[in-house]
Amino acid sequence: MKQIEINPVTRIEGHAKITVQLDDSGNVSDAHFHVMEIRGFEKFLEGAAVEEAPRITPRICGICQTAHHLAAAKATDAVFGLQPPEPAKKLRELMLLGQYIHSHALHFYFLGAPDLVLGPDSDPTQRNVIGIIKKDPELAKMAIKTRKVGQDITEVVGGKAIHPVTAVAGGQTKAMSAEERAKLLESTKNAIDLIEKGVGIAKPLFEQYAEAIELLGPVETYFGGLTNGGNLEVYDGPMKIIDKSGNSVHEFQHSDYLDYIEEKVQPWSYLKFPYLKQTGFPDGNYRVGPLARLNIADNVPTEKAGALYGEFKDKFGIAQNTLLYHYARLIELMYAAERSLQLLEDDDIVSTEIRQFLSEPLMTREEAKQSSETKRGVGMIEAPRGTLIHDYETDAAGIVTRANLVVATGQNNLSMDIGVRETAKALIKGEEVSEGIKNQLEMIIRAYDPCLSCATHAIGEDSPLLVDIHDSEGALLKRHLL
Repeated sequence: MKQIEINPVTRIEGHAKITVQLDDSGNVSDAHFHVMEIRGFEKFLEGAAVEEAPRITPRICGICQTAHHLAAAKATDAVFGLQPPEPAKKLRELMLLGQYIHSHALHFYFLGAPDLVLGPDSDPTQRNVIGIIKKDPELAKMAIKTRKVGQDITEVVGGKAIHPVTAVAGGQTKAMSAEERAKLLESTKNAIDLIEKGVGIAKPLFEQYAEAIELLGPVETYFGGLTNGGNLEVYDGPMKIIDKSGNSVHEFQHSDYLDYIEEKVQPWSYLKFPYLKQTGFPDGNYRVGPLARLNIADNVPTEKAGALYGEFKDKFGIAQNTLLYHYARLIELMYAAERSLQLLEDDDIVSTEIRQFLSEPLMTREEAKQSSETKRGVGMIEAPRGTLIHDYETDAAGIVTRANLVVATGQNNLSMDIGVRETAKALIKGEEVSEGIKNQLEMIIRAYDPCLSCATHAIGEDSPLLVDIHDSEGALLKRHLL
């Protein structure tokens, strides 16, 4: 039996590989998407004061930092029973939309677009951000300008462009000034124009690669995401699950997610495989993220994104094709800019009524040791890559005793794995595999925009860590199982 290995999978956040096993006839017998890195943030949180979680968890990732900051803040709100004032919620939503603008722009233009603009079979030394810059410098500049608007929003609302700090238990620590508002209003209007031009360039690509859209990553699943009366939602609201036909099968509050979602470990990956508990594994496979959110939504409540959504739904209905994640991402990019403008035009955005405080002090650590009282808080938001869950348990002093993070990339893991396997079976016949075919397998993974730093947190007895030690020439010196 022969194995084909694609290592590393390029233009994603984190470290992963694809392996394809061939039988003696040269046909694909199996294929997998492997995540080889491991991080320990669930353990890092244990023993910390829960109010530190919104400052600790953004360090999980430099791309997804805002999403973790806000999910942690919402979980901390719930631990203390605090309800942030409405202006604080609007500031938090605006901060999250800032991440959408910079993350979606970064992914589409610089990680995903090289496959579409330059072609899946193009020279791999050119099929990257440098190739985009060389082929269309104006497109590259437009992407950078768009992403900067998102970073500016994050910096103003979150206090820092990377690893924001202003979301705390009960609300926000920093109000927005009139001057900051005026600057962001202008830049956000410019972003809408830039995104509209980008969409105009991108839409024909989906027609051009219609065959690849049908072929790559075939999988049919349930979909999950937050909902708000049928409108596209990123910050709040219950989680909704729909089936392959778009019928609602579950809708639940954040604190009840364990009744509906369970995680499984497989031997080929350090990334867990969440699935719908009441359906079972693997039939309960579901996806989250841009495509899931548009499938769940009945309406996108902004002008330009709403029109794009209408075209998308008319053409694809409940879309299952993996590469349509790119199309959905562009629609959300427009929505994020338009919704940011709506929030900036709302006078609440400069209100100073932005925090609720505890009405009485917590127990001390010594008092908590003598008490059986415990607290729990679950924070759930829509990160750009999909639904993100932070679940904290604490003692009576608010010291974390257990943390569980269910990240979007994990929830898409089984679909990535199935998509790679089924596409490999369709494309690979024999041991000679072209660079273009290998890249098409990578394109499946890229479409989900996985963040593997975010998605691998804890390691237990059922997922041992294999450490290989090599010398300076690359020879294997030692293999150690932890």
